[in-house]
Amino acid sequence: MKQCALKLGLVILWAGCLVATATARPKANVKTVINRAETPDRVSETLILPYAFSTESMGLNLGIGGMRRGFYQEQMTIGGTAFGGDVSQGVMLGLWNFRVPGSRRFYFSTNGFLGYFPDQQAYTSVGGNFTPAGATRAGSNDSSSDDFLGADGSSNWWDMKLEYSLPIGATRDSGRVKYQLAGGLLVSEPSGGEEWNPLTSGATVLVARQFNRFQTFEFPEDEGGELDGTIHAVEFGLLYDNTDFSVNPSTGSRQYFSVSHDAGWLDSDKQWTFMELDISKYFSFGESKYAHQRILALDFWTGYSPSWKQEFDENGGSTVTDNAPYNEGATLGGFYRMRGYDQNRFHDKAAIYGTAEYRYTMKYNPIENVKWLKFLKLDWFQLVGYVEAGRVGSKYTANELLKDVKTDVGFSLRALTAGVVVRADVATSDEGTSVWVMIDHPF
Repeated sequence: MKQCALKLGLVILWAGCLVATATARPKANVKTVINRAETPDRVSETLILPYAFSTESMGLNLGIGGMRRGFYQEQMTIGGTAFGGDVSQGVMLGLWNFRVPGSRRFYFSTNGFLGYFPDQQAYTSVGGNFTPAGATRAGSNDSSSDDFLGADGSSNWWDMKLEYSLPIGATRDSGRVKYQLAGGLLVSEPSGGEEWNPLTSGATVLVARQFNRFQTFEFPEDEGGELDGTIHAVEFGLLYDNTDFSVNPSTGSRQYFSVSHDAGWLDSDKQWTFMELDISKYFSFGESKYAHQRILALDFWTGYSPSWKQEFDENGGSTVTDNAPYNEGATLGGFYRMRGYDQNRFHDKAAIYGTAEYRYTMKYNPIENVKWLKFLKLDWFQLVGYVEAGRVGSKYTANELLKDVKTDVGFSLRALTAGVVVRADVATSDEGTSVWVMIDHPF
């Protein structure tokens, strides 16, 4: 195995949700209230778990994380985690889906992370440097996996967003959707999936998000000293979720479109704009002898940066300007897209990505009757096999994006704990094997 590490996924596993990370799911989501038949008298569910992880670069780290769903308001979640090792350390806190007082449809979320890591990797070059003529730009589709910046440093971020649930479809009478589960399976009326009509089916959500990133790389003085980068950007998006159960869909579809922009405010390094479209579709093959559910899940994502430009020097060397940084924009690799590659392995002006997952929700639950594990509130295990294909390029054309496509294959073990999906993904590509432990399905 060239690479086999838990990366940062385990670090922030129990923070409740990772909707704020760079290559994440749609930044908007359906506001849900989940009632479990196994705990009918509980308005909220709490999960606290100590953890340990070890990677080649970070060594052994110990931490503790926790979340509480249904705290103060039925749809609201709070969570946090803290960890530390010999060099690495981090803390994350978050609040999700707080209904604004006096409103039934406006929801506020905010979360942030402060961390310090040894041997951070960034598949990019130093800003302003020109790539020699004929050479491959770091992070591009044909670039080497050894072409990256690497050094100890901090990685901090802070997000906040305001969402509005439109008074149509499943949220016509309320800004939230209530689901009743038995054994982790939906037994109440589905919120969508029967017909594609936002006026009568599914939930539609508008989102306005402001996000901030700050990262440093501490090189020796003879190698340039400390480098840093900052983002202060906004995103405006529209989500239409027409699935039967937004937490674990088996039928229906989901579409998300957004525009992000950094105007170079405050100490932001660059001005840039990025547009993205994410489309998912789910097909149910029903129950079988050993499975509660057999689901084919498909996803297509594409992104384009209209501000992205190339400049050339007198020797034919090139540099990119007005582009999103390596961990934003048209980026592939990591937690959610192209899981067989390092986080943010590829980035360019444009990107295209597709995946297919076969999700098999088992009837067998090996810990169902283990009393000392009841606190996990684990309703089912799910076996998943998947394939992925993606490409980044400097042009948004079929000739550019449909040749020399990167691929990987993988396997995942997932579980529903306290109404939250937890996954451990293993993926293999031509650059090695990666393991990711995360909250939520990738789509």
